[in-house]
Amino acid sequence: MSVPRLHLAISPCPNDTFLFGPLALGWIALPFEPVFRFEDIENLNRLALAGTVPVIKLSFALLAEVFPRYRVFPVGAALGRGCGPILVARRPLAREEVPGVRVLLPGEHTTAHLLFRLAFPEARKKEFCLYSRIIPRLLSGEAEAGVLIHEERFSFRERGLYPVLDLGEWWEKETGLPLPLGGIFVREDLPREWGQALLSALRKAFFQARSRFEELLPFIRRYAQDLSREVIEAHLRTYINVYTLDLGEEGRRAIYELARRTGISPGPELFWG
Repeated sequence: MSVPRLHLAISPCPNDTFLFGPLALGWIALPFEPVFRFEDIENLNRLALAGTVPVIKLSFALLAEVFPRYRVFPVGAALGRGCGPILVARRPLAREEVPGVRVLLPGEHTTAHLLFRLAFPEARKKEFCLYSRIIPRLLSGEAEAGVLIHEERFSFRERGLYPVLDLGEWWEKETGLPLPLGGIFVREDLPREWGQALLSALRKAFFQARSRFEELLPFIRRYAQDLSREVIEAHLRTYINVYTLDLGEEGRRAIYELARRTGISPGPELFWG
């Protein structure tokens, strides 16, 4: 008898491949065959708007557009302190200069764009592109500033770029809460027994990925933008934390606050389970 398939769409970033790697590599038994699709976060956001994938990683900035079709899963979030997008520039740039320069952003629907809009509501010279193209385009002189996410936020100084504002720190000062960047969302029609199986498997995967990291590293590197072990480990230290294993009360409050700032005020039904 054939095993049913469950389609999942996640990013190629180390925090996602770290958590989902044990499932993709068959280390954990599941009642379905997981079929993975790896996409840039903006592509994931667009897939979520179409509603075609039952389990998907997407930006929390998209809450208002995808709820109630999708609910936030309690495992797998990129949420925490000291993990936010960073606005950088080709030259030392004062915050008051930002509205007057061209800024590159990693997707219209990303949390990075939402934070930039909240911090610089008067900025209008914005352009969206693939996140991995922002540093090369800055270095070629196509824009004066850009918002970096993922691995690039750890290596921009080596490329001769200057920090302007850590948008995560800005959020934490504004709200006193950790920053919700992106999370795993499940479509409301996902069978509950599959959701429970996925929840249990991801919690097992969290610990397996740590204990079998050397075995997992080649899988992570297969998809990473920066293959340096130092950068990958810095990325994992930043984005894999207690909230990845379970959102908890504080994580949920942070997501509620971001939801409020996107124009909705849902109750507990925002979350799966």
